[in-house]
Amino acid sequence: MRLRLIGQQLLVLGLLVILGAFLIWPIVLTVRGGFVGADGEFSLEPIKLVFVDPSLRASLATSGMIAVVTTVLAILISLPLAVVSARFDFFGKRIWNALVLVPLVLPPFVGAIGMKHILGRSGALNALLGTQFDVLGQGRFWGVVIVEALHLYPIVYLNVLSALANLDPTLDEAGRNLGAGGWMRFRRITLPLIRPGIFAGATIVFVWSFTELGTPLMFDMRHVLPVQVFYQLKEMESSAQPYALTVVMLVAAMMLYVIGKGIFGARGHAMYSKASIRSQEQSLGWLGTGAAWVLFGLVIIPAMLPHLGVIAASLAAPGQWYNSVLPTEWTTSHYSDALGHTLAMGSIANSLKYAAISMILTLVIGTLIGYLIVRGRVFGRGLLDAISMLPLAVPGMVLAFGYVAMTLAPPFTWGSDAEGWRAWFAPIGHHFDVLGPEANPLLLLVIAYAVRRLPYMVRSVTAGLEQTAVELEDAARNLGAGPLQTLRVVTLPLITANLIAGGLLVFSFSMLEVSDSLILAQREMHFPMTKAIYTLYQRLGDGEYIASAMGVWGMLLLIVTLTGASVLMGRKAGALFRV
Repeated sequence: MRLRLIGQQLLVLGLLVILGAFLIWPIVLTVRGGFVGADGEFSLEPIKLVFVDPSLRASLATSGMIAVVTTVLAILISLPLAVVSARFDFFGKRIWNALVLVPLVLPPFVGAIGMKHILGRSGALNALLGTQFDVLGQGRFWGVVIVEALHLYPIVYLNVLSALANLDPTLDEAGRNLGAGGWMRFRRITLPLIRPGIFAGATIVFVWSFTELGTPLMFDMRHVLPVQVFYQLKEMESSAQPYALTVVMLVAAMMLYVIGKGIFGARGHAMYSKASIRSQEQSLGWLGTGAAWVLFGLVIIPAMLPHLGVIAASLAAPGQWYNSVLPTEWTTSHYSDALGHTLAMGSIANSLKYAAISMILTLVIGTLIGYLIVRGRVFGRGLLDAISMLPLAVPGMVLAFGYVAMTLAPPFTWGSDAEGWRAWFAPIGHHFDVLGPEANPLLLLVIAYAVRRLPYMVRSVTAGLEQTAVELEDAARNLGAGPLQTLRVVTLPLITANLIAGGLLVFSFSMLEVSDSLILAQREMHFPMTKAIYTLYQRLGDGEYIASAMGVWGMLLLIVTLTGASVLMGRKAGALFRV
């Protein structure tokens, strides 16, 4: 028993060291870089410049507004859908519930390609209405907000649905017995109890949209903070401004997170226990079913427009979707071109390699962390839990920038002539290089993907362990099995579904990761799939159409993986997107 506790303690310390090196340290380097003046000493000037420069100040305000409006829209979209899905039974409910998750299968920056064909001056909407309103020229802000809200609302939906599933139905019944109407019961009982679920989903949406890089880039919206950081990436070695911009982004996200937590959680209500009985879903008649279909349709049909636009663009002959509702000429050659193009095929192979390695790494580390959180009884496991969830609250753009900063700081900048233990890092230094002529981002991309998606694996493992009786493991130990044998023979088989669900999410989201890919991969031979899509889209000729075809291939991949994860996790899927 004592040896087991010592082993757990050493494991906790080891995992904290790993997370400290590849999660905390990049953030620290970024923050430190934002407070360095021209003379190399501590200074507030770089931070002050962000607020003094009208252009940078406007970029910060625009990014904040995009995040706030996107989050509000996501809540307004998802809350009614989750309530109807949790409380009522109607014909076609399973189909609609599956379609609700469709927006997650396409990164918003890829969906922006389809929306440009639909909403642009020469797009399908203007052709249909006979107008010339340039939505993307005069209303880029709303274009970005709509694309991101329609992509991210399922995260809020999953959290709210999970929270509703845990409500004790006797509370609502008590309110009804006291004469409270449906709206009053929802406002006074249901809403306060599911507020943590709303906040959990809204936090992910806010941080994601505040630091989203791909969508503003595709809409050519330069005056937002992530795009400003992206364009100044090459100046990291000589200027503190990109560091200062990233620090402001990090602090703003954290401050708004704290403010939101105070608003949503300050007077939170809690149940003494979770639901001991499952709430009875009310069956809807044909009129109610029709209303439910209309509600789901009003959300899902617009949410599918980016997907339909990308599919249509991937099938359009070059130059044949202009001032028309649909392409005037169709072709399937872009799909074969996407698989045969040097950049496209190489990037797909790279993404498969990066995603597979990161998935294995996350499976090992996430399983260990989840087991220590639920089954461990040693000091530091609470800290380990908090740090492992940090990537959900820290902007991905900040982490990606931090990894670049890490390559510009010791030990990886020490040359081969360094003395002592420092020379140990010289042979692997080029594997941690991003901006140099021999840059090879393999290790950094794998680590970045793994760290960014680690919370999904940890939450998936903890959800499985919390549903698994610890007495089964105790019985195995009483029969003489050691800790590792118990873990291998008893525990892991019982949480296999959770491991597969978490692994699928890590793999699929790593395949289509945007911020890390755009920032860390600077040479074509190392481009992941999303960086290749962005590069191809900017090329003249058929680049836009090949990029769309690659987006469709990615969409099919996510459809398969997210469907599998949803089936395996059921209503617990919301736990994967929780801070």
